[in-house]
Amino acid sequence: MTFLSPYTTVLTAQTAAHLLRRATFGPTPDEIADFTGITAQEAVARLLENCRYDTRPPVELNETKATIGQPFMALPFDPDRNYELGQCVRYWWLALMTSPAAAPALLEKLTLFWQNHFVVTRTVVGDYRFIYQYIQFIRANALGGFHTLVTGMTKEPAMLAYLNGDQNQVGSPNENYARELQELFTVGAVDANGTKNYTEDDVKAAARVLTGWGHTNQNAEGSTHITTTFTNSLHDAADKVFSVHYNNTTIQGRAASASNGDSAGDAELNDLVSMLLLHPQCPRFICRKLYRWYVNPTVTAAIEANVIGPLADFFASPANKFAIGPVIEKLLTSQIFFDTANIGTFVKSPAELIIGSMRFFNQPVPDMVTDSVAFRKYFEFVFYQMNDMQMGLIDQPAVQGYDAYYQTGLTRLWINTTTIGLRGNLTDAYIWRWLEIKPGYTLGIDLLAWITDSQPNFSDVTGTPAITCADVLLRLQKNLFAVDLSQVQADFLIDTIMMQGVPRTDWVYEWNAYRRQPTNAVSRFGVLLRLQNLMRYMLRMAEYHIF
Repeated sequence: MTFLSPYTTVLTAQTAAHLLRRATFGPTPDEIADFTGITAQEAVARLLENCRYDTRPPVELNETKATIGQPFMALPFDPDRNYELGQCVRYWWLALMTSPAAAPALLEKLTLFWQNHFVVTRTVVGDYRFIYQYIQFIRANALGGFHTLVTGMTKEPAMLAYLNGDQNQVGSPNENYARELQELFTVGAVDANGTKNYTEDDVKAAARVLTGWGHTNQNAEGSTHITTTFTNSLHDAADKVFSVHYNNTTIQGRAASASNGDSAGDAELNDLVSMLLLHPQCPRFICRKLYRWYVNPTVTAAIEANVIGPLADFFASPANKFAIGPVIEKLLTSQIFFDTANIGTFVKSPAELIIGSMRFFNQPVPDMVTDSVAFRKYFEFVFYQMNDMQMGLIDQPAVQGYDAYYQTGLTRLWINTTTIGLRGNLTDAYIWRWLEIKPGYTLGIDLLAWITDSQPNFSDVTGTPAITCADVLLRLQKNLFAVDLSQVQADFLIDTIMMQGVPRTDWVYEWNAYRRQPTNAVSRFGVLLRLQNLMRYMLRMAEYHIF
């Protein structure tokens, strides 16, 4: 196999679903059908073209407020409502991830990748305006140039507040961000062989480059705007010398003047980021993380040599100049991405499980502006389910990000003795349908309608044969699993779970009785119970938790 060579086989339903599960938070059945029969190159082009950068801002979701359904970012900051309005920001982003009405795109899944790479947490930063601007910055630059992404992130008020960049001053340097900039954001602590990529003196020198940056109005009551600042008197204007890891580069110290303003800080920052990107391990570090995000959580020596190395060379090449989009496109259209060994290799994160379920089962997203209360109720469910499963949105446990992504091969950490039960409770919610989003809309799967739609001429009992147990299983499992069920698994689901040991022919009688009198409570209950038992077990199967 030529690992990064284009995958030229036309997409089947299985490979289309594989691409959509990895590039988005999960496909709808219609999206899988729409992407079946086209090439990987055409499919990824669509996912890129469909990215929506201009979105409605978060709105007030409290029905007791006269401004419900209206944007609030420009209003004076209210510290008493900081948490509540911060939740509105989280629900706004979750809606962008979830909405089945929007054309499938890879922007939000990639935005989560970068948010977990350049970690900032709501718990530490607090101010919802900082968090909103930070997420918007990532969305706007997720597919652009990595130099721009790193440079802009360094000056983001949320990042300055989170990693103490706002406390980094000449004569009293704070090395927190300078360390994470190298260890976690650009070159990595060590290379693939365990050799260190920088020294402690490099951290000190980088911290001196970054002195003088700050922000305004964090959590300031009544304030109406936030911004980044640069204060010349707080900046170390002396030259900074780096180690052999950076070819003994010297970054010339600058001082602002009346004519150049804060460009002194920008000039040194630009030099620093350019130097970091020239480190031979920087493109490898980023491409390794992208591979683990999209293809397989485990990086072997063969993958390091045949995928990470060539992809990194392309990423840093003069033709590409650290553009992110072409790297994503090359990876998602490659033979290694579609290799059968890489299908079903991830444990679904809570985001992929919950949002993917909402999308796969076509759970409509209420309109944020015109149906604000239902919108809030919908995303309260999504957010707190994710939070309970140890994936608090914009609240990673550490600067390294979620544990399941920090080291290679650890997505299995999403399932533990606590979360396995919570995952089962989540899928039960789709079966038992206990959550009313609003009158007339109850969250969950209408199993009777789903199966009835599969019955040709449902009401013609004498003229049309009943659907069989096997037909039911085929209908319910379509595109549900990353890998096909074995015959043994299929037989177990039908005979033990659905029919509970009675002959399969009994289903035909029960189904036909329901077809004759679909409003009969006894007949309806018996059929529904078999469907619920079957679907509930299918959703709890391990296959549903991998993708």
